Amino acid sequence: MRIFYIMKCMQHYVYILTCKDNTLYVGATNNLERRLHEHNHSKQGAHYTKIRRPVALAYYEECDTLENARRREAEIKKLKREDKLVLIKTMRTKAKTANKPRQNGNFSV
Repeated sequence: MRIFYIMKCMQHYVYILTCKDNTLYVGATNNLERRLHEHNHSKQGAHYTKIRRPVALAYYEECDTLENARRREAEIKKLKREDKLVLIKTMRTKAKTANKPRQNGNFSV
């Protein structure tokens, strides 16, 4: 008898945080909730964010591998601040659109 295991692919994320001093921080992780908590509360948070607490999640993207997340992180870090703000604004617009009810009363996806 063969037993097959179904492994859930681990998601990785690249994210942008807004810091208390209005600066932006870009990072990558496999657990967004844990990493945000670390940035705000623990010694595992990046030094940059430790001295700029509290921080808030402003943007994130899902990636299928850590390698792709790191690659995208490097791309975003090279962007000008204005371009990072466009990414953040785009995500907020998508979130607002997704939460608007359609004429039939259902929510858009």
